[in-house]
Parts: sequence; structure tokens; C-alpha cells
Amino acid sequence: MSPTRPVFNRGMKSASYVPRESLTEQLHSSMARTPLTHAILLVNLLVFLAMLSQGAGLWHTSTVVPLAWGANFGPATQDGQWWRLFTALFVHFGLLHLGMNMWALRDVGRLVERLAGPWRFVALYVGSGLLGNLLSLVVQGNKAVSGGASGAIFGLYGALLVLLWSERRRVDRAEFRWLFGWASVFIVLMLGLGWVIPGIDNAAHGGGLVAGALLAHAMARPWTVGRPLGWLGPGLAGCVLLLGAGWLTAHIPPPRYLMSEETKAQDAIKEFAQADQRIRFQRDEILARAPRQRLTFDQLAGRIDSTVTSGYERSFEQLMAATPDSNAPSAAALGALQLYAQQQAQTSRELVQGLRAHDPEKIQAALRKTQRRPTLALAVASAAVAASAPR
Repeated sequence: MSPTRPVFNRGMKSASYVPRESLTEQLHSSMARTPLTHAILLVNLLVFLAMLSQGAGLWHTSTVVPLAWGANFGPATQDGQWWRLFTALFVHFGLLHLGMNMWALRDVGRLVERLAGPWRFVALYVGSGLLGNLLSLVVQGNKAVSGGASGAIFGLYGALLVLLWSERRRVDRAEFRWLFGWASVFIVLMLGLGWVIPGIDNAAHGGGLVAGALLAHAMARPWTVGRPLGWLGPGLAGCVLLLGAGWLTAHIPPPRYLMSEETKAQDAIKEFAQADQRIRFQRDEILARAPRQRLTFDQLAGRIDSTVTSGYERSFEQLMAATPDSNAPSAAALGALQLYAQQQAQTSRELVQGLRAHDPEKIQAALRKTQRRPTLALAVASAAVAASAPR
């Protein structure tokens, strides 16, 4: 560590020590002196590796795994899963996404942690990330699944600009120009890319940036002795921050559907696909074994009724119980399968009636219907389940 010099502040009874090292030296400080920055880097890396083990893609992944790991998405977050505003800070959509964010975090995080102190640094990181994700929820809550550390990182850049500007007269002029200019160019460049490249969550970036600047004012402390606390007082900054968070919370658009309902519908569709295959197999087995077992028409009708008719009736009831809001992605597929299950139950009843009435024509007509594969209904259901996770 660089040597220190005592500096006496007017009105203070004891000496305060200010490091003689420059901001550039603090930027390149060792890992031991910025443990929280490197801890956050490690957590992000471990989460990404865990997501890879669960089927996420290395360079790009669909939204299924990130959503399962806590990404931010209106129908899920607003379905009582508000913790997603926090967990989304550690969910990334590919190696490039992770690498760029971790590179930026390592650069700015080490400096802000040294300047603001470890616990203020954590408050800046988490607070900026939460408010950035809250703004993202307001802007695109129902449209896209979002995640990543960039909102929190922009918050650190916003805090750094505030700290640098408030200390501009006490920092080496060349060093101030380099650091302030570097941070400003990074912010403008990244926000600009967010306007022209689809898939970048500029709402989280902008929300995090503003939140970081306000939090830096609200938690202001001088990091050179005798420096006033800046043009925006901590109390005023805190009030603006709270009012902004309240306004955003009140203006979150209602979700088009709830994720719990969509998940219930998807599960019902998957269960029915398995049940349909099982019931059709059982029906074919009963019909194939009937001659060998010398079953009467009434006995055959009883087995089909208890196995096939009852099976489709139970499936129909389960599908109906899982009916989501009409805006849910799987609603149309579920409706198609409800109709199919109802038709199959009716066909089975017609077969049973024909057997008990010893009516060959009715038996043959019912058998022809049972052999029709549910290609349309099951294709619609399969496509809906595959596409139900938002892009």
C-alpha cells in the first residue's frame, strides 16, 4: 500500500488519513483490497456454469433455462416472484454476454469499491440493479425475458461519475479527465448500441445509471477531507429515489397472463400426451386379446368403458381444470386437446353402445373413428408448448 499523510480538517479534533495513491492506482488495486467485486464476479461465473449444466447454450441460449434460474419476466415476476428483480442480476444469456459484463464490472467495480467502501459498494450495485430491472419491467415486462448484471454495472458508472465530479477540484486534472471521459464514453457507447442492436435491455441500463447516481448522492461521504457533499443533498436524493421507485411500481403494466397458469397448462398438455398414448395402447390390447380370451360383447364393452371411456373422461377433466387465461401461450393448444379428449370419450361410448346392442354397423363406425390419429390437435399442442416460453 502507498504511504499515507495526515490531513487535519477544520473543526476536527483528530487527524484523518487519506491515501496518497492515485485513482489510477486504485483502479488497478489487488484482489485482496476489492473482495466484493471479485466475489460478485465469481458468483456470476458459477451461476453461468450451473446453467450450462442444465442445458443452456454456451454462446446463445433460449429463454427456458434463464427463466428457470430467475430471469426477469412480467408474467413470472408479477406472479408473486418479485425476487426475480434480484436474481436476474446473475443470469446471463451466453458467454459473450457474460464476458462483456464481467469485464466492465471488474474495471469499474474495483474503483468504486475502493472509493465508496465495501458496504456502500454493495448497496450501489444491488440498489441500481433492482431499480434498473424494475424500469425494465415497466417498459417491456410482458414482451421479453431479461437478465444480466449490466443494470447494476451502469449504476456503478453513474455513481463513479457523481463521485468524480464532486471531487473534481481535488483530483489531478489529467487523471480526472481520463477517468471521467472514459466512463462517459463507455456509457454513451453502450446506451447507443442498445438503441440499434435488438435484444439489449436499455431500460435496465438507463434505470441503473440514474439509480446509481442518485444512490451515490444519497449515501454521499467525502473521500477527501474537507470536501462538501455535493450539489444534491443526500436527503433530497433519497426522496427522489423513493418517489421514482414508487412511481415505477405503480406503473408496471398488468401481465398478459400469470406464469403459474401457463406452467399448469403446459404440464397438463404433457401429461395428456402420455395419457393418450397409454389409453390408445390399452384399447388396442383389449381389442386384440378379446378373441383369444373369448370375451362376450358385454364383457368387451365393460373393459373398454372402464379403461378407455373413463380414461378420456378423467383426462378431459384434468385439461379443463388447467384452463389458463385466454392470453396464455398454451391456451389454444389446451382448448384443442380438450375438444379431442371429449371426442375420444364420445367415440368410446359409441363403441360400448354398439357392442352392448350387438350392432355391427355402429361398432365398425366407432372403430374407424378410434383409428384416426389426433395429428392436428397434438401438433398444435406440441408447437404451443415448444414456443410457449417468450423470446
